[in-house]
Amino acid sequence: MAKPFVAMLAKAGLIIGLCIASAFIFSAAQAGEYDFETHSEMSEFVRQDCGACHGLSLKGGLGRPLLKENLDHFDLETLEEIILDGIPDTAMPPWRGILDEAQAKQIAKALKEGNIE
Repeated sequence: MAKPFVAMLAKAGLIIGLCIASAFIFSAAQAGEYDFETHSEMSEFVRQDCGACHGLSLKGGLGRPLLKENLDHFDLETLEEIILDGIPDTAMPPWRGILDEAQAKQIAKALKEGNIE
């Protein structure tokens, strides 16, 4: 009987953690933190912000791996849409309003090319 309760607590902790992380991301973004002037700044954003769910090495975690070989079956437009609009009923949040279309395109292209520093 205790095992279902522990699983429920773990799931609740994950949900609370995601909510806290999302609130932090949204407040930081509203401060204009995500203006990529260089490829290095964009790579740092991907490693830190995307890496929070996809793993700091982008090999997967809560989210799927974001390595080139894992994204080969996606075209650039699909990746841009996923970045901007998220995936409903999953932990992948929409970044529209935090990132603009040019930034989403820059990230999608770098991920497809395996060009994240």
